[in-house]
Amino acid sequence: MSQRSPLTGTLELGTARVEAFSDAVMAVIITIMAFSLRPPHGATWTAVRAVLPGLLVYMLSFVFVAIYWNNHHHLLRAADRISGTAMWANMFLLFWLSLIPVVTVWIRDEYRQPLPAAAYGIVALAAALAYSLLVRTLIRANGLTSAVARAIGSDAKGYASLGLYVAAVGLAFVSPWIAYAIYVGVAVMWFIPDRRFTRS
Repeated sequence: MSQRSPLTGTLELGTARVEAFSDAVMAVIITIMAFSLRPPHGATWTAVRAVLPGLLVYMLSFVFVAIYWNNHHHLLRAADRISGTAMWANMFLLFWLSLIPVVTVWIRDEYRQPLPAAAYGIVALAAALAYSLLVRTLIRANGLTSAVARAIGSDAKGYASLGLYVAAVGLAFVSPWIAYAIYVGVAVMWFIPDRRFTRS
């Protein structure tokens, strides 16, 4: 139900529709990535090795989207209200997530090159910044003493992720493999669902 927020003075809505829409978009993103997978051209181990880089980057991107879906779900469930600003912040996040299939295919085809590796990091960094913006707008809509504000706390892991993505973008031009290692490291760091929300 819509209600006038005493905190911001703007019309705010429940989070259910935003969560359902976001779920659908993320499902489409994963589907597009799955359609871009290529089967081996032949029945030999050599043919399998030829498509292995594409499979590995697909797995990384799948985990990347799954982490966002999981934490996005917990984030919106912790919020009671969502403002118009938060809705736009959510769309901003979905925009950057929608670019993941593009950079996934680019890395699949040019995984030895630094520019695709850096581009993957730029998209990951932008998505992380967009998620952080969504968090801040939800805190503003729900108040500094709300469940979502208490759950986020200092957000040390979020800031660490931003720093690692910035480093990965620069280091991609030293060696793409360093950048890939950092992307995997960030994914491992976030693989377990964010317990701040479950504790809250």
